[in-house]
Amino acid sequence: MLPEYAPGARNAVRTCLGIHDGDRVAVVKDRGRSDIAEAIEEEAAEAGADVLSWTMEDWVARPAREFPRALAEEILRLKPTASFFIGEGLPGELAFRQPMLRLLTDRLKCRHGHMIGIDRALMLDGMAVDYEEVYRVTRRVYDVVRDASRIEVVTRLGTELTATFSRERRWIPSDGRYHEQGRWGNLPEGEVFTAPWTLDGLLVGEEMGDHFTARYHLFEEPVRIRIKEGRVAAASMPGHPEIEAEIVAYLDQSPCSNRAGEFAIGTNVGLKRIIGNFLQDEKFPGVHVAFGDPYGSETGADWDCGTHVDVLASRADVYADGRQIMQDGRILL
Repeated sequence: MLPEYAPGARNAVRTCLGIHDGDRVAVVKDRGRSDIAEAIEEEAAEAGADVLSWTMEDWVARPAREFPRALAEEILRLKPTASFFIGEGLPGELAFRQPMLRLLTDRLKCRHGHMIGIDRALMLDGMAVDYEEVYRVTRRVYDVVRDASRIEVVTRLGTELTATFSRERRWIPSDGRYHEQGRWGNLPEGEVFTAPWTLDGLLVGEEMGDHFTARYHLFEEPVRIRIKEGRVAAASMPGHPEIEAEIVAYLDQSPCSNRAGEFAIGTNVGLKRIIGNFLQDEKFPGVHVAFGDPYGSETGADWDCGTHVDVLASRADVYADGRQIMQDGRILL
């Protein structure tokens, strides 16, 4: 293990997933993140777990547009109690990751750390923060928003959103602790999210998830997304017609690709800046909205989608039922 990865690996393995003696840990990784995967594997073994890993490129061509049955059978034979995905996300690879997640978390009930897009900077930054503090802050935010019927968001870039919520859909506290079987989250961690009932207004985003984060990092000019009744009504990026066309095409892939599937508040107060990697930046105190799949197995939303892309509005002012809970990205609870 590279010594610089030790704090992040220890957080991921011991603090976040609670790996211990007797665990069986499955690691799915890609070649580009083998050094990070090695750190996670070594830490899990030192915690007393049996560890087995598989490299994506040995099983499927990239971009991976399916989750191979043979790989699924290998994982099933291990009967893991915990798991990690450690790799880059390429366009179209939700078709690999979604069935993998269903296998690991729904069928096998693994405690799962999903490290999509992880890199050296994130291991040294977001994975090395005080996860006890992340847990405490996330829980405070969750205790307020889980009963909220309406949340308003304003940013200096021009975001003005109004979201409403239904008790039929659950808020999920992604607090960095996955010690119960079947729980999982994206690492680095720190957010509270749900599927909104309605969403209206203007979302001005400086960064997007899925493959956009690897391709563009932080946008030179923010994307402007007009939302009406939970659907994207228009998306534009003045001065960058090619990126605008790519975003529009992504949102047009399927009937629900332009539907607001996630509303989330970042709670990782250990982060000091936006770095251009969405896996971490979405946890920076602020708000992000995703269009596409609503993680229905967790939120209770009764629809699904084969795409999911997040849009970041950082340093937000956030009001839950009229109570201000965030000011310019500073959590007030």
